[in-house]
Amino acid sequence: MNGILTTKTLMRDRTKGATNKAKKFVPEWIVRYRGEWLIPDLIAGLAVTIIVIPQSLAYALLAGLPPQFGLYASIFPVLVYAVVGSSTTQAVGPVAITSIMTYSVLAPLAPAGTPDYGNLAAALSLLSGIIVLAFGVLRLGFLSHLLSRPVISGFISGSAVLIIVSQLKFILGVRVEGATTWDVLRELTRTALEANPHTIVTGSLALAVLLCTKAWMAKWLRFCGVSYPWALSLSRLSPVAVVVIATVLVAKLDLDHRFHVAVVGSIQSGLASFSFTVPGIGTLRQLTIPAGILALIGMVQNITMAQALAIKRRERFDANKELVGLGFANIVAGVYGGMPVGGGLSRSAINVAAGAQSPLASIVSAGAMLGVVFFGLGWMERLPLAVLAANIVAAALGMIDIKSFRQAWSYDRADALALLGTAFGVLLFGLQWGIALGVGFSLTTILVRASTPHIAVIGRIPGTEHFRNIERHGTETLPGVLFLRIDESLFFGNLAPVEERLNGELEKAPNTHDLVLIMSAVNRVDTTAMEALNDINTDFRSRGIRLHLAEVKGPVQDRLVNSPLWKSLSGAVFLSVNAAFQSLSQDKKPSQP
Repeated sequence: MNGILTTKTLMRDRTKGATNKAKKFVPEWIVRYRGEWLIPDLIAGLAVTIIVIPQSLAYALLAGLPPQFGLYASIFPVLVYAVVGSSTTQAVGPVAITSIMTYSVLAPLAPAGTPDYGNLAAALSLLSGIIVLAFGVLRLGFLSHLLSRPVISGFISGSAVLIIVSQLKFILGVRVEGATTWDVLRELTRTALEANPHTIVTGSLALAVLLCTKAWMAKWLRFCGVSYPWALSLSRLSPVAVVVIATVLVAKLDLDHRFHVAVVGSIQSGLASFSFTVPGIGTLRQLTIPAGILALIGMVQNITMAQALAIKRRERFDANKELVGLGFANIVAGVYGGMPVGGGLSRSAINVAAGAQSPLASIVSAGAMLGVVFFGLGWMERLPLAVLAANIVAAALGMIDIKSFRQAWSYDRADALALLGTAFGVLLFGLQWGIALGVGFSLTTILVRASTPHIAVIGRIPGTEHFRNIERHGTETLPGVLFLRIDESLFFGNLAPVEERLNGELEKAPNTHDLVLIMSAVNRVDTTAMEALNDINTDFRSRGIRLHLAEVKGPVQDRLVNSPLWKSLSGAVFLSVNAAFQSLSQDKKPSQP
């Protein structure tokens, strides 16, 4: 009997072990999926599909690719991310930033819309996907924090202006060729008199309607008694309505044939084949750095959006798993879809607002987009390009972040200058140099701040054990004793200002015989700084001044105890500023400054 029970137990344990192993290969959201999520996920998936169809077409054109590429990039890359990514509600697909970066990088290499251009776009997507995947596998998600928010804001704002400039030719109805923004502007100026008035009216009306509905439609519907979720959803359907109405008008009035209003034209139905042509070594070299920048921007955008959604939904967030999902999505886009993808702000917002509960919503959206590609492309052939451009311009205008600049200017001018420098760098020199300038501004700001540390003369608040800056508070001090707090780590780059400040304070108080360095804010003392402090200690001893240290942090003390400074220190090391004050105040009466 015991043998039978033992066998049953072993079989149960083996079955349980096999189940646990199988779960490792199944996405976590599938394991914990709840039945009540099904209907909201179905509705959200269909809603996202309807709303992003014109957006996907427009972003493909923005990237310099045939419009159907935007639809292709909304199918298999989306499916892969839904299975591999960590965010439950983020929606990936073609986005404005990656589209304009794709065009900016590839326009000098091949004519837009040609097979060579398509191959380069696929190669760019594949390379950026490999880089992002490598970052995720190596657990380098923290690299996404290397770009400060002002730099990101400046980059996005500058890119938004580039996007708007790139779409003016469609709204004006003129042919413009140019690899840079300035080339495009010169061509627009030269061909302005050749603009098609019917195209201008079509694009301008569409843009006006889009901007008005974006600003006021939800508020107007709320005023009419519509609930907030429905008002928001209906307002987000306005781009679809504008596209449908414009297409119907073009067809009914025959605007494309009678007045030469440019339209999308013939769109290939059905699935594109899985293919990829490896470019030459020279082209790969040209694409490697842009792919790295594209990967970094994609990382920042994806992780920021996924983290915000996770916080809102009180879910766990894994930055490295997120990068793995985004990397695989771009690799798949490289062999099918032909353009880089990312976490879309508008796509994700629509997904959440429509009630998505899990990645099943994205899978439903990809399936619905597959149906559109097979059966629903015919009506899009007479969709006016000016209306697609108006959709892009409306989205780009919302990306120009004036609020962040104002906030940075009022809070920290250095960050505001980094934002401006990045934005103007993008406009003047292109996307790659713009982001490089932004990073340069940020690093320069950090170095300047670290090399000019704040140093405060400290006194005691009467009747307490609290010590504060004598310039900000009413404090008491000890005659002949100087308390200085250094609010920065000490390294070779900031020693000159520190020594200059020490000597300056001693000149103001020539009777000083004890100087206490408060090191509560000092996280590191490098070798050069240790030797400089030792030299200062020797100099002070020759001048009859004792050098004391207070509130030295443990890791800093661990290094200093074996240094010449520690062994030859003329004064003492105090656990706290108050202990130093009490010790040095013996036989001295505190004085008011």
